[in-house]
Amino acid sequence: MPEHPLKVIMEKDPKLFSLLETTHDLAFSEGGIPMKYKLLIAMSLDAANGAVDGVKFLAIQAMQAGATKEEVMETIRVTQYISGSGSVYTAASALNDVL
Repeated sequence: MPEHPLKVIMEKDPKLFSLLETTHDLAFSEGGIPMKYKLLIAMSLDAANGAVDGVKFLAIQAMQAGATKEEVMETIRVTQYISGSGSVYTAASALNDVL
């Protein structure tokens, strides 16, 4: 299993990490939006911000939550429309081994 991406924060500033965990738990709690869509939204934001590892991790999580490969790609289409072609390059790097 890969190392937690925030390991250094966990070790050096546990209070900050606790705040991050609380915010994560709030954002990804069960509610009106199904989990797969929350994960696709997060994946879209990571693609728009150039976070290759985040796109990959979130795409896998979204598919584990029931999203299809087609839904992942349609999410990237919307991301491209709003954020531009750079998001597609980020997604392509991330999804090469996933889809």
